Amino acid sequence: MTTPQATAAATPNGEPGLVYVMPDDLDLAVQVALATGRPLLLRGEPGSGKSSMAPWYAEQHGWRYYEFVVTSQTRARDLQWSFDAVRRLADAQALRYRPARRGPGPRDRVGTTHDAYVDPGPLWWAFAPRTATRRARATIRAGAGRPRDSWEHPFEADNKGRHPDYAVVLIDEIDKADPDVPNGLLVPLASRSFVVAETGERVRVEEPRAGAPAGADATARHLIVITTNEERELPQAFLRRCVVARLRPPATVDELALIAQRHLERRFGEATEADITLATALAKQLADVRERARRDGIRPPSTAEYLDALWACRTLGITVSDADPRWKALCDMTLVKPQQLKD
Repeated sequence: MTTPQATAAATPNGEPGLVYVMPDDLDLAVQVALATGRPLLLRGEPGSGKSSMAPWYAEQHGWRYYEFVVTSQTRARDLQWSFDAVRRLADAQALRYRPARRGPGPRDRVGTTHDAYVDPGPLWWAFAPRTATRRARATIRAGAGRPRDSWEHPFEADNKGRHPDYAVVLIDEIDKADPDVPNGLLVPLASRSFVVAETGERVRVEEPRAGAPAGADATARHLIVITTNEERELPQAFLRRCVVARLRPPATVDELALIAQRHLERRFGEATEADITLATALAKQLADVRERARRDGIRPPSTAEYLDALWACRTLGITVSDADPRWKALCDMTLVKPQQLKD
């Protein structure tokens, strides 16, 4: 399933998801993904804003947010749960030499059950936060040697006050993983459930709590966003299961200037006339650089690189003009990047 191309705004480093210019076609792709219960696969060049949409959408709608950055070592189950086999083995060996004690107690369970070594992954936290919390707390009670405040998912602090029954999950750069990873996610994402191999526990979407909108089913309560830089071809079976949107770079000076204005307003509270003038002048320069890049058959600079140049010019007082000797150097550092263009 595909949608028309979308235009997205990249987010400055350190502020993921705070600003995003959502075009109509991408908004439609999100609605289709929620209506069909399918993952939303975002394609596009690095720096096009693929990773920024998910946290922005979660913040705008008050949904919980979780993310997982895929690496070459990632397995499909890492997104569902993890099992610390090394720690279990160490505890089991220590238990052999522990003096026997009468009566049941937390120490007696360490090393004798798999439950104490299972940690919920982002999909578990998204689909079933109540069981994920109980599982993590059970690990603490089992005396597995973790701090008592470590039962929460790392994103739970940011999720305070957000709706407990709605969640956004970002699976970032899935093309870095072995093809077995996307294939291994087909069933969990389609059924919104999975079985923990070590314990036999089935994790499924929990019933909504009081206050959830009437008629909200399980598929409409979880948005799964997957990104790819297309460094590796994804399996066809996986692509067929996704709603696909391709992000294109902003095509006009006005689009770039609007993106810059939104970021300036979020970061500084306002965008002054001088800021808009700078953003517009820089956008015109970016258009020229992109044209040169296309002519030479290489990757043009992204929106993220445009924003980097904007922050540098604004902070350092660099003028977008050949009359400023620093401008050429900055352009090479943030936009042109000498290895990209031929002399």
